Amino acid sequence: MIDVVDLHTHTIASGHAYNTIYEMARSASGKGAQLFGITDHAPAMEGAASRHYFRSSRRIPRELFGIRLLFGCELNIIDLDGHVDLEPEFAAPLDFAVASMHDVCLTPGTQAENTRAYLKVMNHPKVNIIGHPDDGLYPVDFDALARSAAEHGVLLELNEASVCPGSYRKNARCNAIKMLECCAKYGAKIIVSSDAHIECDVLRHTNALALLQEIGFPEELVVNRSAEVTLAVLREKK
Repeated sequence: MIDVVDLHTHTIASGHAYNTIYEMARSASGKGAQLFGITDHAPAMEGAASRHYFRSSRRIPRELFGIRLLFGCELNIIDLDGHVDLEPEFAAPLDFAVASMHDVCLTPGTQAENTRAYLKVMNHPKVNIIGHPDDGLYPVDFDALARSAAEHGVLLELNEASVCPGSYRKNARCNAIKMLECCAKYGAKIIVSSDAHIECDVLRHTNALALLQEIGFPEELVVNRSAEVTLAVLREKK
């Protein structure tokens, strides 16, 4: 499968990553990316940038080193009603957002509670991607998640950091397989992401792509095959 998109990456503004926007974009360009996204952590994450960082993002060039750049945010889901940690006026300039659960921002609920939070956050106007829903710390009903993602035009993420050997996320590979099976059932589209926190990991999707091949996941449901496909799907958000 052609793999030319990476939309979930972090810079030094996240507080625990190691390169600048320009360094990450240069790396993506050198690796043949057609579309590259920066999604620094929103303010509830320890050490992350202030909300003003995101409001000022309209000044960031949307093309660097010959590739299209999207500037987004990894929003933290902060309660089981699906609220996030960036007010609408500060999120307005963003091109898109990933919504994720992190243990420093949200105490895990029951499977029903976690699933409800994911389903509710899909209604957020900026949320195009649900980030690493494979983390077993937050049990989820993957059937309901995939069905709702298909209905809303929201992408579910297959995260390289989750399925690589030694991943710190609980039962992530097994959970990713369950998620993918449900996505195939309902026609929910997915995006493969590096979750890179350092430039050498940009567009590194080796284990995720191998997993897709292993289970025979439908290629037409993977948006990474072109910038045009990815951008079209982002516009489909309901």
